[in-house]
Amino acid sequence: MKNAFVTGLILGIMSGTWLFIMRSFGYTSTGNHVRPIEYLSLLIPFCGVYFGVKTYREDDKEGEISFFEALFQSFRILLIGGLFACLAGIVYINYFDMASNLFAFSGRLFGGLALGVLICVGSAAALMNKPSKLD
Repeated sequence: MKNAFVTGLILGIMSGTWLFIMRSFGYTSTGNHVRPIEYLSLLIPFCGVYFGVKTYREDDKEGEISFFEALFQSFRILLIGGLFACLAGIVYINYFDMASNLFAFSGRLFGGLALGVLICVGSAAALMNKPSKLD
């Protein structure tokens, strides 16, 4: 659980920092359209989940991990990172971007959740190396 918390915390801090960096460059979360530069934010959860599960596999599981173990670990990382990213989003909306629409921002969060699930499945499939049977 320590690996998931540390990796999730780093993931959440980086995602929250991304909000403020984008704001400093003049991009806000108002409106329903997504600017192409915002797609770079997908690298944060992808790298965080991938390297978090890889570290978990190498350090805690001695190099052997099944698909479901990797999937469960990636969900834990994403859940903890999402919690901290949501807290940063609340601070961002309430104190820095009050013109932002909560509906548009929550839509982005839901889209991030859906893509996060795909990232978890992809990372688990890429990092598994122990076959598991479903009986």
